[in-house]
Parts: sequence; C-alpha cells; structure tokens
Amino acid sequence: MSVVWFVVPIAVLMAVLKSSWFKGKFGEFKVNMMARLRLSGRKYRLIKDVMLPAGNGTTQIDHIIVSIYGVFVIETKNMKGSIFGAQDQPVWTQKFYRCSNTFQNPLHQNYKHVKTLAQLLTLREGQIHSLVVFIGDGVFKTQMPENVTRGAGYIRYIKSKRDPVLSLSEVEDIVEKIETGRLTSSFKTRREHIRHVRNIVKEKQNGMVCPRCGAPMVMRTLKNGQNAGRQFWGCSRFPSCRGIVNNT
Repeated sequence: MSVVWFVVPIAVLMAVLKSSWFKGKFGEFKVNMMARLRLSGRKYRLIKDVMLPAGNGTTQIDHIIVSIYGVFVIETKNMKGSIFGAQDQPVWTQKFYRCSNTFQNPLHQNYKHVKTLAQLLTLREGQIHSLVVFIGDGVFKTQMPENVTRGAGYIRYIKSKRDPVLSLSEVEDIVEKIETGRLTSSFKTRREHIRHVRNIVKEKQNGMVCPRCGAPMVMRTLKNGQNAGRQFWGCSRFPSCRGIVNNT
C-alpha cells in the first residue's frame, strides 16, 4: 500500500507535466519572465491572461504589452519539432519525428484578439500590433513574417518600434480600460470560453466527425509513400481510434 501512495502522486505529476495545459502555461510563464527582465516596467506595461467578451462569446489573450510605441497583442505557442507555415495559409504544420500535425495559423488566431481589443480601445491601425511567440524546441523551416518569432525574438520586435504612437496619458487610459473591461477569472468563465472555442473549431471543420467514434476530426498529412503530402481527415483520438476520411 505504501508503494501505491508513492507511485500514484508521481504518475499524476508526470501526466500534468506532459499535458498541453501545462506546456501552454509554462510557455506563457517564460514569455512573462522575459518581458519583466528585458523590458523596462516604466516604458512597457505587461498585462497577462486577459479574457474579454467578444460577440456572442469570449476571447482570451495570453499577453498584452502597452507602451507609447503601441499595444502589442501576443499569442504564445509552446511547440517542438519543425514548424512550416506562411502568413496567408489557414493551417500550419508541425513535424516531430514521424508525426505530422496541422494547427490553426496563429496569426489568424490572434486576429480576433487584435480586433476585439482595437474595438474596446478605439485604436487605429499602427497603434496595435499582432505578435506570435513560439516557445520550446520548435524550429522554423519556412520564412516567417517579422511578427512571428522564437523565444526572446519577440523582445527585439517590440523594441524595433521606436516611433511613439500614443501619449503617456493614453497609455494609462488603455491599461485602465483593459483592467476594467476584462472578465473576472473564474472556473465558470474559463469553462464557458473553452466551450465557445470548441464550438468554433467544430464549425470550421464543417461538423466533420469520426465515422468510428464520433470525435472531432483534424487535418493530417501523409509523410511517406507514393501519396506523401496528401492531406486527409484523421480522428483526434489517434492512436486510440484510427478513423479517417479522405480530403476530397
């Protein structure tokens, strides 16, 4: 019995450390620490984990940095392997060993965040910037836009903006509007946000569900064989379920 009490907590801890939730939170933590260490708190105001009402749902922003040089809306990705993508592609690809997965273009994902915040703050183009930060061992295998960075590269991007577009008083007003406009962080608001995001994903997949188990399908790409490069819908529960639908 004593061995069980020792093993179970370790197993739970390992499961948490390997979870996508923990990887996301750890990535956000690293971005926060880099901002606090390398951006002056007098010039740049960091606001993290902001949830705002958006239409009939909510939108969650990982980090917002406010300065006289503009408002930077940051989307964080903690990913391994090789990353392939282009600014206008709806989905990007992650390749890790023999696995190949697709994920939503993070610039498109951040577009809603930027638009929601711009509307809340009545900001003009040039006063708000979309910025994507990849944390982890991921390596870009295609040319990325300058606002898609790895690690501390996002600090260099922010510091490259040297022309003031906001006054000090406007910066203070923006920070206050964000703080007063954000939703209170609670289990209920996060549960509703997750439900809203899942509904959006299902709509984008045109209701595509696995013919075997009914789980949502995700777009995958064949890596080997004469059909290498061909895309198909694969069950999100793979390898537990191997249901597929050809992408016609």
